Amino acid sequence: MKLSKGQHLAYCTNVHRGNNWEETFFSLEQYVLQVRKKICPDTPYAIGLRLGADAARELSNPEELNRFREWLDQQNAYVFTINGFPYGNFHGQRVKEEVYLPDWTDPKRLTYTLSLFHILTTLLPVGMEGSVSTLPASFKEFHPADKLPDSAYENLLTCAEEIERLSVENDLDLHLGMEPEPLGWFETTPETLGFLKELFDRAKDPEMVRRRIGVNYDCCHLAIEREDAREGLDAIKQAGVRLSKLHLSSALQVIPTPQNLEKLNTFVEPVYLHQVITSQKGRILERIKDLDRALQSSNEGSLIPGADEWRVHFHVPLHASPGNGLGDTRQHVLDTLDWLEENPDTCRHLEMETYTWEVLPPELRSSEVVDQVAKEYEWTLNELNKRGLK
Repeated sequence: MKLSKGQHLAYCTNVHRGNNWEETFFSLEQYVLQVRKKICPDTPYAIGLRLGADAARELSNPEELNRFREWLDQQNAYVFTINGFPYGNFHGQRVKEEVYLPDWTDPKRLTYTLSLFHILTTLLPVGMEGSVSTLPASFKEFHPADKLPDSAYENLLTCAEEIERLSVENDLDLHLGMEPEPLGWFETTPETLGFLKELFDRAKDPEMVRRRIGVNYDCCHLAIEREDAREGLDAIKQAGVRLSKLHLSSALQVIPTPQNLEKLNTFVEPVYLHQVITSQKGRILERIKDLDRALQSSNEGSLIPGADEWRVHFHVPLHASPGNGLGDTRQHVLDTLDWLEENPDTCRHLEMETYTWEVLPPELRSSEVVDQVAKEYEWTLNELNKRGLK
């Protein structure tokens, strides 16, 4: 939906299953339209579309794409952003670090991302910005020499050139948002800005690349890194880097008492990677690849002693804190919205992204995913309204 200051708000459909286009479209009809009836039945409804590579390839067929565009018109709905981070299947089987494959060193990632922009070019309403979000170039452990191959930069610069061409030819403003994530090739705001500076320095036309490649700022991820939202967002703005999209999302926050660590066992699951960052008095001690490893290391006594907080990459509902001794990083979302209230022209795309519904412990999972998404909308719209952004 369009907000009062010109932003657009959606929830990311990666919460629903959908590997190929048939499955993806089923989720749109089965779930997204139900959410729409609860939240926004009478005005144009925004969809944050997630398309895997198979779905994107099938939807790229002109006849299929035209049918989908007609369906959007019939439903008084529109797509303004596509989540292009997960390339393959994202539900029901092991994803873990494979979500970073292919990374930006692989031409498959470039081909896939450009297919999303071509689709978006057809779907976007006239005069609207269009964004695609993507991974933070790669995963740190994939390149242990601490050097990202040149092919990653080359593929991204090629992508920027094509985004520019599509934008000019279709009179659109298209942009790619790179999403820092714990243990990604860049995970903090300084690392993100350092990577983008190198990318811009390599470009023949740096200003063009700045227009087309920016940051997808995920509140969950940067909160796990213990960043201050205002400081990080100010740094992005001051660096002249485009804020492509804001992901409104919250992470697990835990004081690591034995009782609380025992409760964390209910969040261990085999599908997604749940990176853990431990800290003492706000100073980061360790970064651990997955929650099960962190709990095992804690039991064995092999963690750096003295941690007074764990933050876990497990997206939890915006509207409901885990409770029972466990907390969340929702304050980072609120701080981000405070900053947006003061800087309303810096970012037009807002997306709620709690994709973990299927793997949440039962007490945190609404009986129906539609109910959870609707409650997240209500919480988010209430907070936006407090800031004059509804």
